[in-house]
Amino acid sequence: MNYLTVENISKAYGERVLFDSLSFGINKDQKIAFVAKNGTGKTSILNIIAGLDVADSGQVVSRKEIDIAYLAQKQSFDPNLTIEETIFSTENKILSIIKQYEKALENTEDAEAYQKAFELMDQYNAWDFETQYKQILSKLKLDNLELKIEKLSGGQKKRLGLAIVLIKKPDLLILDEPTNHLDLEMIEWLEAFFAKEKITLFMVTHDRYFLERVCNEIIELDEGRLYKYKGNYSYYLQNKEERRALEAVNLGKAKSLYKKELDWMRRQPKARTTKSKSRIDDFSAIKEKAHKRRNEHEVQLEINMERLGNKIVELHKLKKSFGDKVILDGFEYVFKKGERIGIIGKNGTGKSSFLNILTGTAPIDGGKVIVGETVKFGYYTQKGIHVKEGQKVIEVIKEFGEEIPLTKGRRISASQLLERFLFDKKKQYDFVEKLSGGEQKRLYLCAVLIQNPNFLILDEPTNDLDVVTLNVLENFLLDYPGNLMVVSHDRYFMDKIVDSLFVFRGEGVIENFPGNYSDFRTYEDSKTKEVKETTTVSKEVVEVVKTTNKGTLSYNEKREFGTLEKDIENLQKKKVIIEEQFANGSISPEDINDKSIELQKIIDEKETKEERWFELSMKLEG
Repeated sequence: MNYLTVENISKAYGERVLFDSLSFGINKDQKIAFVAKNGTGKTSILNIIAGLDVADSGQVVSRKEIDIAYLAQKQSFDPNLTIEETIFSTENKILSIIKQYEKALENTEDAEAYQKAFELMDQYNAWDFETQYKQILSKLKLDNLELKIEKLSGGQKKRLGLAIVLIKKPDLLILDEPTNHLDLEMIEWLEAFFAKEKITLFMVTHDRYFLERVCNEIIELDEGRLYKYKGNYSYYLQNKEERRALEAVNLGKAKSLYKKELDWMRRQPKARTTKSKSRIDDFSAIKEKAHKRRNEHEVQLEINMERLGNKIVELHKLKKSFGDKVILDGFEYVFKKGERIGIIGKNGTGKSSFLNILTGTAPIDGGKVIVGETVKFGYYTQKGIHVKEGQKVIEVIKEFGEEIPLTKGRRISASQLLERFLFDKKKQYDFVEKLSGGEQKRLYLCAVLIQNPNFLILDEPTNDLDVVTLNVLENFLLDYPGNLMVVSHDRYFMDKIVDSLFVFRGEGVIENFPGNYSDFRTYEDSKTKEVKETTTVSKEVVEVVKTTNKGTLSYNEKREFGTLEKDIENLQKKKVIIEEQFANGSISPEDINDKSIELQKIIDEKETKEERWFELSMKLEG
C-alpha cells in the first residue's frame, strides 16, 4: 500500500540548486533511510514531505487520512508547560479516543455512542495510554513529568520530541537524526522499539549500526540522482561499490569511443552527408558522457603533528561533584603514548565534564592533572565553532595562518586545505552562517586539526556529519599517530577507531574496559544474563502472578507492583558492580568504608522491595 509519493520536486536558494526533479515513493511497512552528503538538502526534503516547506516545483501526494508525524532536528514547545502537560497538548489519535470515551461516560443515555467509544478504546489499546507514555518517557530519561519545558536542555527537548512522535504511533514516521542526543542505552532501546512496532519509517541518520539494524531500504542522493537499495546498510555498501565499478567500466568505454569518433571528426570534409550529420549529433552525446566526472573528493589529512614526549597526562585521585551529583570519585589513570580511548556512559554521568577537566577548561574539587610539556591538545567540543558575524569560511581558517604545515616538509595554503575538506573555491567565500549544520561541523573539525595537536579530543564529533564525511574522518583517525580520546554514541565509529573504553557508570564510578564497543556489549550482555539468573524474583513468576487473579489489587498497588521487579533488578546490578570492584581491588583504601556502607544500603533496600513484592503477589493469589 502506497502511503506517500514524491513527484519531481526541486529546491534552490538563489543560484544554489539543492536538488532537481526527485521522485520516489514510501509504502506501508517500509523503513527507509535517506543518505546524501551534507549540504545537498536532506532536511529540506524531509520538511517538504512533512508539509513544513514547499518545493519550487513538483508535488508530494499522500494517501487520504494518513497519519504522519515528523521529528525535526530542533523542537519548539510552550516553555510554561510541564513535560506531561506537553504530552496531553499534542495532536494524538489516542488522546482524541480517550476524550470521546470520557464524553460518552457523561452521557450514558446514548448507548450507541458509548459502545462505539468503548470499542475504539479496545481497538487502540487506549486503556493503557498512561502506562505507555510513561514507559517511553522513562526509557528516554524524562522521568520528572512535572519539570517545565523552560528548564529542559536542548538534548532533553529533542528526546521529548522523539517521545511525542513515538507515543502518537503514526502510520508514517519521518525522523531527522533521531539518535542525536541519545546515549547508547537509549539508541539500543529505540532499535528494539522499531523492531517490535509496525511503523513505516523515512529518516535521515548518520548512525550506521542504526541503519544496519532498523532499515530495510536505503535511498541515496548522489550527484543529483537517486539510487534505491532494497536492503540494510551492508547491502547498500556492497551494491554501491558494484554500481561505481560499473560506472567506471562504462566511462572507460565511453572515452575509448570518444577518441575513435574524435579521429573521425577531424578527418571529415566540410561538406557532410545527412548520415554524417547524424553521426556528429551522436558524437556530441558521446563527448558529454566521456567527459563526465564524478564530483568525488577525498579529504587528505596529512597534518604535521608535533613530537610527543614520553610523559603524556597523569590523573591522580580526581574528585568532582556538582552539588550532590558525583562525577569523579578518586579516579586515577596514566596515559601511554598512542592510546586510543573511547568514552561511553549514560547522559549526565560527566563525560564532557571529564574532558573539560582533562584539558584544563574546568576546575576540579580534588586531585591533580599533570600534563607533559610536549602535549598539545586539540579539543573538538559539542558547542561547535565560534565565528564573528559576517565571517566567511576562508577567514575562519586564515585566523590560524595563511599556510599550513604538512608532513615531509610540505606546506599548503588555507584555500588548498579547505578544498581537502570538501569546500570548493566558491563555497570558501560563503558566509559561515549559510552553511548547513554538518558543513559547520566539518569546518570546525578542520579548524581543530590544523593547530597540529598531538592529543586529539573529540566530543561527539559524528553529530550532523554525513556518512561520506564520517568514512573520511575514520580513515584519517586510523592513521593518526598521536593520542586520541573520543566521546561518541556512534557505535560503528567507536568500533573502528578505539582500542579501549572508559565506561562512566555514574556516581563517580569509571571502569577501564580493554576493547571496543562491540566487545563491551558482548561482555555486558553476558553479565546481565548472570544478574538475571541470580535475581531472587524471576520474571517467569512475575508473569504467572500477573496473569492470574488479575484485578484484586487497587490501582496504586498495581502501579507499585509493576515497578518493583525493575527496581529489584536494578539494585541487583548495582550490588554486582560494587562486589566486582571489591573483588578486583579497584577501590582505594580510603574509600573502602564508604563503599561498604553503600553496598549494605543496596542489600537492605533490595530485601525490603522483595518483601513488598511477595506481599503483593500473595494478595493477588488470595
